[in-house]
Amino acid sequence: MRRDKRVRRWWSTRTALARWLVIGALVLAFSGGGTAFAFFTALGNGGGSAQTGTMQTVTVSALAGGDVPSSTLYPGGSAADVILKVNNPNSFSVHLYSISGTGTISADAGHPGCTTTGVTFTPPSSPSITIPSGSSLVHVSGAASMDATSANGCQGATFSIPISITVHT
Repeated sequence: MRRDKRVRRWWSTRTALARWLVIGALVLAFSGGGTAFAFFTALGNGGGSAQTGTMQTVTVSALAGGDVPSSTLYPGGSAADVILKVNNPNSFSVHLYSISGTGTISADAGHPGCTTTGVTFTPPSSPSITIPSGSSLVHVSGAASMDATSANGCQGATFSIPISITVHT
């Protein structure tokens, strides 16, 4: 009998311990689950705003004295460089995406005998030029050439090449 009492006491102690462990585990599970639930279902709201700027027009203008390229054109000679004077009024740099000729190439007024210029403009197919804010000179290598049909009156002339550019931010 004595042994029976010890077994019962041991069994009841073990059962009580098991009950407390189960209760403790349930309390931990519910309190931890409640915290996790609250964490994942937390709501919030807010507001914000942003405004896009408007890009101002980037322009190409005529060169002034001293802005001239260092290379010159000769009938049937190699291609010469073209210098573009670009004004970017924006407060940020823009990327020159394309250059194209937009009209008839003409000689300066001091060369009235230059009736046939023979000058052609070949823009780069995909320029990679960054234009900073403000006025700058853009050097386009080997974009102008002169064929043998140009008139003798074109000697020493400065040529105007109508240009259009496309820029992106």
